[in-house]
Amino acid sequence: MDARQVGIAIMVFGAVVILVGWLLSAGLLNWFGRLPGDIRIGSESTRVYFPLTSMLLVSLALTLIVNLIRRF
Repeated sequence: MDARQVGIAIMVFGAVVILVGWLLSAGLLNWFGRLPGDIRIGSESTRVYFPLTSMLLVSLALTLIVNLIRRF
């Protein structure tokens, strides 16, 4: 990987971070973390949260993005 490719990768990563930040601040990702497969267990003193479905979606999206980048 040369310096130009590293620079482009950093710019793309920055753009993605800005986009996700904008979506969060606009309230467009309120559904994330509250999907049907996400497990919440709570009592009076303890709360446990397992975001299974949310993390599967993140994994799928990252896999697709990485595969698309590797093809080009």
